[in-house]
Formats: sequence, structure tokens, C-alpha cells
Amino acid sequence: MQNILNHQYPRVRDSLVIIPTYNEKENVEKIIRKVIELNSDFEILIIDDGSPDGTAAIVQRLQMEFPGLLHLEQRVGKLGLGTAYIHGFKWALSRNYSYIFEMDADFSHNPLDLIRLRAACMEGADVAIGSRYVKGVNVVNWPMSRVLMSYFASMYVRLITRIDIQDATAGFKCYRRVVLETIPMEKIKFVGYAFQIEMKFTAIQYGFKVIEVPIIFTDRTEGVSKMSTRIFREAFLGVIQMKVNSWFRNYKR
Repeated sequence: MQNILNHQYPRVRDSLVIIPTYNEKENVEKIIRKVIELNSDFEILIIDDGSPDGTAAIVQRLQMEFPGLLHLEQRVGKLGLGTAYIHGFKWALSRNYSYIFEMDADFSHNPLDLIRLRAACMEGADVAIGSRYVKGVNVVNWPMSRVLMSYFASMYVRLITRIDIQDATAGFKCYRRVVLETIPMEKIKFVGYAFQIEMKFTAIQYGFKVIEVPIIFTDRTEGVSKMSTRIFREAFLGVIQMKVNSWFRNYKR
């Protein structure tokens, strides 16, 4: 099995998919297998925040099956989405990945779209966003109240920040390595929903080319959503704070 895997998956891979998890036992094995089945240049890094449901144990078992393709970083306690991604970014930058992805574990993001996001960055984008709203509203299985909240949240972000991004809160992205090398992670302040907005805003302030790739977003069918009113509140107030703070920052590369 070891020889077969090494033959099937070349040792030199340039892309890392970072997937934060907390209580994702229903989804984590399936999402890992779907990404690996792409048989492309992707490796996976799971950042697990001490899931009490045994998510990390499932990943550890799969590491035996996919040596060199699947990595696991375990943290103690639920520390927030933003800090999980920053942990993953630093992990990736200490290695030789050229393309670094953010992706959810719950299949709201279609693994096949990883290839499209990577292609967009290979063809000139610095950040490629899997966008729900760049061509109409492409959301499946969300109640209308949540669709409207998300859509108008992006409108609000555009109004305050003046960035031309239709899906400002999207969490499915590909970064070229240089973007994450340039952005000072210690200055990224938000840990929840607003983290996604702050990363896009900061990349644009540094002059990076950010494009939107249309995707279909499908709400989770298994597991429990981590969204809360506190997360939305952080985003609402955080956007104003972020914009004001930007007046006093130097974004020279």
C-alpha cells in the first residue's frame, strides 16, 4: 500500500487545503477523501480545536492511509476560525506551498472547485474567492432569512470599505503564497465571521489582485452550524473599526 500511494501521489505538491474543524465527525472523513480523490497537487491540513466528538481521532486514522497527504494540528479549546486559519497559514509558510486554501469541512464548498480556484491564481489572481453572489445568488438549502442576511452583509461591507467584492464574507479561497507572506498576521484582529472580511480587505489594501470565481454554495446536511448572532455582531461592528484603523496603517509592500 505504501508503494502504491507514493506512486499515485507525487511527493512534490504545491497546494495546501486548510480545513478547520470542531465536532465534524460526520463530515471530516468524507471531505478528506473527496479532496484526495482529485488526485492533483493538493495536500490537506486539518486544524482541530479539541473536538470532543473524536474528529481528530478520525483524522489520525486516515493519516495512516494517506501518508504525506494529510496533516493534523490539534489545539486545546475552541479558539476561533480566524486563529485556526492563521495557525494554518504559518504552518504552510514554513513549508514550500505555492497555493494555500481556506475550505469548510461541511461540504458547503464543493471540493471540485478547488481546481478552479487554483487555476484562477495560476492565471494571474493573487487571491481567488469562491463567490456565491458574483453571478446572481447561488445558495442551496439556506432559509431565505439567512440568504438575505448574508447578501446584505456583503452590501454593507462594500458600502463601508469601498472594496468591489460581491461576496465579502466568503470563506472559500485560494491565496498565492506571496499574499500570506506580505500580510502581517499579528495585525489581523478578528477571529470569527469578520476574519474573512478583514483578510480580503487587507489583501486589496496591499494592492493584490482579488477575483471572484462563481460557485454554488450548499448548506451543510450533517453536523451543526457554528454561526451565531455574536459572530454577526463582531462582523457588523468590526467592519467600521477595520476601515477606521486602515486610515492609520501603511500598506506598502
